[in-house]
Amino acid sequence: MVFDPWRRRWVALTPEEWVRQHFLNHLVQDLGCPASMIAVERGLTLNGLSKRADALIHGPDGTPLALVECKAPTVKLVQATFDQAARYNLVFRVPVLLVTNGRTHYACAIDRTADQIRFLDKLPDYAAMTALALT
Repeated sequence: MVFDPWRRRWVALTPEEWVRQHFLNHLVQDLGCPASMIAVERGLTLNGLSKRADALIHGPDGTPLALVECKAPTVKLVQATFDQAARYNLVFRVPVLLVTNGRTHYACAIDRTADQIRFLDKLPDYAAMTALALT
């Protein structure tokens, strides 16, 4: 078990949960993301089905800014992983997708105007994510 400060309860320490906790702490401690702007296991309805995004980061004004999809360290990040994040983003419409298995991390900027997805060279910090939302 591990205490999840975002959900304010003890949860099973599965391999995916280990990745989620470490990645969210990295976002807060190293990339300047305010912990209060992170929602963990954010519910959504997609095609009539209830789903949960691993984490949703909100901007300073409270609008969704980035979607985080976590997988266990043994899970390869393949097209299906990005497809899952993209499907969830049909609901949230964030400008940044973050996908990780704890070993490999990907960040994508989504430009809805140009209908393009661009892979970023590194994980953006909170200020960069906020800037991407303004473009």
